[in-house]
Amino acid sequence: MSKLSEAEAAARITAYLQNYPREVIAADHPEEVLDRYHTPDYAVITDGITLDRERLLAHVTPARRRASDARVEVHDVICAGDRFAARYTLEATMRKGGVISTEIHVLGELADDGRVCRARQLTRDVTTRDRSAGS
Repeated sequence: MSKLSEAEAAARITAYLQNYPREVIAADHPEEVLDRYHTPDYAVITDGITLDRERLLAHVTPARRRASDARVEVHDVICAGDRFAARYTLEATMRKGGVISTEIHVLGELADDGRVCRARQLTRDVTTRDRSAGS
């Protein structure tokens, strides 16, 4: 990847985090979206579970059936060379109603062409629920 300033790199990572989930949900061919943002050898470890390209596509298929849209609020992004770290909240609007909110902390690595080649993520459900129901 050509040398970007830290601000340019952070803007690029922010755009990736915001656009990828929304695009993969809406795509007729999610593998094309996956390949646009990730290298062929991409692997992500989320909460200790490793997904390569094929396993990620298998994960995306049912998620696309359940979610109608996704919105990402990026809270923090730090870039250094080919590495990045980010903290963001993903809100998935569900087809049957409701919104699921997930806070995600990611450490990632970029390939020379700017696509993500590796990522490690920790997630937690931050969905607001009506605590008074059933009380």
